[in-house]
Amino acid sequence: MSAESIPLGRTRESVRLEQCTSKNPAWKRWGPYLSERQWGTVREDYSPHGNAWDYFPHDHARSRAYRWGEDGIAGFSDDQQRLCVSLALWNGRDPILKERLFGLTNGEGNHGEDVKEHYYYLDATPAHSYLKMLYKYPQREYPYADLVRENSRRGTGAPEYELLDTGAFDENRYFDVFVEYAQVEPDDLLMRISIHNRGPEAAPLEVLPQLTFRNTWSWKHDQPKPSLRLDQDRVIATHPQLGVYHCYAEDSPQWLFTENDTNAPRLYGASGLTASVRPATT
Repeated sequence: MSAESIPLGRTRESVRLEQCTSKNPAWKRWGPYLSERQWGTVREDYSPHGNAWDYFPHDHARSRAYRWGEDGIAGFSDDQQRLCVSLALWNGRDPILKERLFGLTNGEGNHGEDVKEHYYYLDATPAHSYLKMLYKYPQREYPYADLVRENSRRGTGAPEYELLDTGAFDENRYFDVFVEYAQVEPDDLLMRISIHNRGPEAAPLEVLPQLTFRNTWSWKHDQPKPSLRLDQDRVIATHPQLGVYHCYAEDSPQWLFTENDTNAPRLYGASGLTASVRPATT
């Protein structure tokens, strides 16, 4: 959008907003629609007892395909959550990848459901042409068990046991992870990740940007399946409704692929484990 094409007294963002209609979302076709935490939601509950927290706990999230939504840290997706972009991190100490927000279920927290993370939404435009988020990731092992154990022990009259209380950020041993999204034009997206080590010394960090198709094909036999394939320096994402998108990355990264299918052997003891399922650990 050139400066010459903007009417006098208007801004680029106001013009973008006018281009978004109910029939043609334009800039709003893509946006911050991806949840940071989808596990434990009522929509994913098929239990006979109606307790979504027990039926789909955090421990299942890394190994189980969602039906009605997806999740991921600093997520961005189309308005139907069909093709999702997010961020995964690993500090070399955690037993699992940090792919989504961790929190306590209603039964685990002394004040009920509660996310135990530190993250901030720093900037955004109404048309989703620019967004910025900060996620703070400890360099120590993330204290999953400690948070559950201590909050479960405390009564309703006691204060909550927060992530800061665990010592996870002591001596500033954490990473500030900034994630920015910018749309040059509708359907043309840039994701930039900037990471700062706030600790006193060097520390390892694996950074894994993720491109995921929500599993819409396992629930009905007649649903076509999208595909992700590597073509030289890019990944080609093909979806029966969205069309074709190309994903590029700087510095010739190592590309890793897996199916977005439930890891039945890990969760239910089923046989026939293959590599093409959601992983069990790092």
